Amino acid sequence: MTSPTLTPTEERKKGMWQLHLSVFLAGFTGLFGKLITLNEVDIVWYRMFFTTLILLVFTGIPKVGIRKMWQIAGCGTLLGLHWILFYASIKASNVSIGVVCFATVGFFTAILEPLIHHHAISRREIALSLITLAGIALIFSFDARHRTGISIGLISSIVCTLYIIYNKDISRDVRTRDVLFWQMAGGFVGISAIIPLYLLIFPSATPVIVIPEGTNLWLMLCHALFCTVGLYMLQIMALKRLSAFTVNLTYNLEPCYSILWAFLFLGEARELNAAFYAGITLVVLSVLLTAREEKMKKTTNN
Repeated sequence: MTSPTLTPTEERKKGMWQLHLSVFLAGFTGLFGKLITLNEVDIVWYRMFFTTLILLVFTGIPKVGIRKMWQIAGCGTLLGLHWILFYASIKASNVSIGVVCFATVGFFTAILEPLIHHHAISRREIALSLITLAGIALIFSFDARHRTGISIGLISSIVCTLYIIYNKDISRDVRTRDVLFWQMAGGFVGISAIIPLYLLIFPSATPVIVIPEGTNLWLMLCHALFCTVGLYMLQIMALKRLSAFTVNLTYNLEPCYSILWAFLFLGEARELNAAFYAGITLVVLSVLLTAREEKMKKTTNN
């Protein structure tokens, strides 16, 4: 029995539900990054390792063409590098700073996607992204102690932007679970090769080769199952229905969830001041304006 064909409006609505559920799960990522006491390199290495094992148990080894497999694996390596830098940002500052920097993916997408795909830059997308950038600038200025974490976080956002743009292109004709498996497996191999170079540039003050046990082990397994398998399957499905810009800018909501968990579980509210709250307000405003823009665009198309 075949599933009914969805109209473009229904496809978009389904994609938005998948996207927002993935953003909700992403909100826990920063919390895991702070609670897990391992080095950022270990967190990413084990995250990809455990995720690959989970997918191997439930889906087996999916068959894709060699060329397509290499392309997906390359995207997985970009994702792994983004994760390493993201966790490094959190550990150099705090969860709130790390996740707010992630909100700049919308700005970088508005610039890089047209350059990569050779089409005109949208003035509206740039304008919406500049609101986010203004919010980041406010946050950047509020405390000199966090500037290293913010700088690493911005580099992480650029890498993530490239991942989402290329991931949308290569995953279009491949099953979601197949894409995720080869991204995790290929990313695991790619990150294993990158880690020695990363440690030369950013020497670690903590042990790197550590086997997770106790609380760290359970946190890593939950992180892999819910915030990787669940999150990225939803994200890949959403990317098949929505633009990379819509996905990236909607992910600006991730800081709202992450900051809420950081306030509740880590007590980070006492570390922040008025400039931070003004900045996060601008970030949320950019998301609301984007949602309004998308609704108007859908109405026009209908």
